[in-house]
Amino acid sequence: MGTLIDRFDEHDGPVRGVHFHMSQPLFVSGGDDYKIKVWNYKLHRCLFTLLGHLDYIRTVQFHHEHPWIVSASDDQTIRIWNWQSRTCISVLTGHNHYVMCASFHPKEDLVVSASLDQTVRVWDIGSLKKKVASPADDILRLSQMNTDLFGGVDAVVKYVLEGHDRGVNWAAFHPTLPLIVSGADDRQVKLWRMNDTKAWEVDTLRGHMNNVSCVMFHAKQDIIVSNSEDKSIRVWDATKRTGLQTFRREHDRFWILAAHPDINLLAAGHDSGMIVFKLERERPAFAVSGDSLFYAKDRFLRYYDFSTQRETQIIPIRRPGSTSLNQSPRTLSYSPTENAVLICSDVDGGTYELYMIPKDSIGKSDSQEAKRGPGNSAIFVARNRFAVLDKSNNQVLIKNLKNEVVKKSDLPAPTDAIFYAGTGNLLCRSDDRVVVFDLQQRLVIGDLQTPFVKYVVWSSDMESVALLSKHSIIITSKKLVHQCTFHETIRVKSGAWDENGVFIYTTLNHIKYCLPNGDSGIIRTLDDPIYITKVTGNTIFCLDRDGKNKTLVIDATEYIFKLSLLRKRYDHVMSMIRNSQLCGDAVIAYLQQKGFPEVALHFVKDEKTRFNLALESGNIQIAVASAKEIDDKDHWYRLGVEALRQGNAGIVEYAYQKTKNFERLSFLYLINGNLDKLSKMLKIAEVKNDVMGQFHNALYLGDVQERVKILENAGHLPLAFATASVHGLQDVAERLALSWEMMSLRCQKGKKLPY
Repeated sequence: MGTLIDRFDEHDGPVRGVHFHMSQPLFVSGGDDYKIKVWNYKLHRCLFTLLGHLDYIRTVQFHHEHPWIVSASDDQTIRIWNWQSRTCISVLTGHNHYVMCASFHPKEDLVVSASLDQTVRVWDIGSLKKKVASPADDILRLSQMNTDLFGGVDAVVKYVLEGHDRGVNWAAFHPTLPLIVSGADDRQVKLWRMNDTKAWEVDTLRGHMNNVSCVMFHAKQDIIVSNSEDKSIRVWDATKRTGLQTFRREHDRFWILAAHPDINLLAAGHDSGMIVFKLERERPAFAVSGDSLFYAKDRFLRYYDFSTQRETQIIPIRRPGSTSLNQSPRTLSYSPTENAVLICSDVDGGTYELYMIPKDSIGKSDSQEAKRGPGNSAIFVARNRFAVLDKSNNQVLIKNLKNEVVKKSDLPAPTDAIFYAGTGNLLCRSDDRVVVFDLQQRLVIGDLQTPFVKYVVWSSDMESVALLSKHSIIITSKKLVHQCTFHETIRVKSGAWDENGVFIYTTLNHIKYCLPNGDSGIIRTLDDPIYITKVTGNTIFCLDRDGKNKTLVIDATEYIFKLSLLRKRYDHVMSMIRNSQLCGDAVIAYLQQKGFPEVALHFVKDEKTRFNLALESGNIQIAVASAKEIDDKDHWYRLGVEALRQGNAGIVEYAYQKTKNFERLSFLYLINGNLDKLSKMLKIAEVKNDVMGQFHNALYLGDVQERVKILENAGHLPLAFATASVHGLQDVAERLALSWEMMSLRCQKGKKLPY
């Protein structure tokens, strides 16, 4: 789900190129107004504009190391800019048609460009490192003018790659290998190799039916991704140079591709907007049995012992024979009594593989031939029986460990996947419902309307089940009697039950909990998504996207506290309160809801939350202590307001002093009649040269002579004269009148008054 964060509207006309800096909060943009703009997205403004191109700007890119930007333009040039000195340091000329793109090499001092002149050019920019751009240098300015007119001599063409029959729209370097990929209006994607002396064409990838708009190497996989005006995105095997997969849109042509620098996400821009997608599912297939975890990684079945936290490679599993993507294991089912594993994948439209694990094979990695068969879904349903879904006939085939069918059973509802639901039972999933089906009696035990269920997680006693959908979690009994539903705005990734009957689950960026009564909350945030395998006490065992086992220690205090309240274990509640183990807004809100706001105040760890609670409950002393810890101007101001409401002048004064709110301090001293401190405020205003502050403090003190002096020093002689006259200071008034008269005479001689 994408959310608009900000808009930047200073370009006049279309914007064709945008690129984010790797470490600074900056991005650069280029558009049809011939301008390159560098923006700070945290400050929400354009920092500066680079001018020099004479036609539309197609692409812009920051250098990964140096303070450079490369830009490609329809004026047939490529420019390299120093964004710190805000100058153009090189103009690369040689193309004789629009330059459609230009980009830096990720490691070497090279630039690749693509043009409608049907060539791809590689430029050597190594000499630019020695060039120091200083906009104040007159010699450099002259040199810069020559560069702009005649092209730079500090960047030279290293290779010119010819082979496309029409204009080239895109070219990109491989992140690690000496390869270049290009896409052109001849509907072809070409792969090029280069060495120190030459570059040559390796192969041509054909399949697009219209102009190829953009093409790139995948950073972590040996694949090429391209998109085209034929309304498709194509994925190619970079080694075999064959097509792997094609994604199509009905009405929109594709124009641009981008890859996330860290995670497995791609974005593609089309006529109506953009799509963000991933090429392969990242959730590892796994099954938990007691203290054991079996999971598939790198074409091996692996074993992980939760108690010792040791990982072992067991047996190799079949390498997919198909060349399509998404062929890794999708589900895994384990039979502890027979020590057998069922692995399902999407190979050949859906197949399963049955592996028998000899007890002495752990750690040996001996290869063995698996028993295979067609089926979209397969799970163990008894000690030596497993069920395979025959989707075409909407029935399950019960097979023995010899892979022989021993029974067939029609399913009670259209089913696209089956899950374990206890010995002899299946949980059958369709688009909008789930059904628990007894295979022996052929009876429906439970039926529930649900969103499309992706994962099913049973509690250890098999009395409760969590049904995980894309954006919701439904908790039910074993007979699918609904208990509660939790909705999420972002994707639900995984979940597991702890020993207390609390369901712990993860979204893209949080670990959360669900209580049986429908209460929920956040346990902690996540930097990267994880897949929970087991929860024991305050330890979460999980797999990351790379299939690595991890353990996270969590603070279970909050949900254990809530669970104790729910189960009326008040002795446990009081013990937790006495031990000061409570923290977090959720617990505070929970205590307030249950009628214990004063308890919440004393056991909150976060100072900002303590401060807010103290103000709400009127506990000014705790608010002061928290304000000292936070030491933030806004909090001191709010403390002053509350202290003033309570009539606590001492804390009001302290808060105003911390915020340096001298006007309010002076008024406070006036109300309190504290003339000594008012005199000090007058001196502070003098030191700060704050004329209005001086005048106000003199006014509060009733010091007429000081007021006259201030007005005179500020040049306001008429006001000073009026003040002195009204208050009977005749000598001073006469002196001021004489000064005013002399100034008037000078004015008549041609000099203007200062005001």
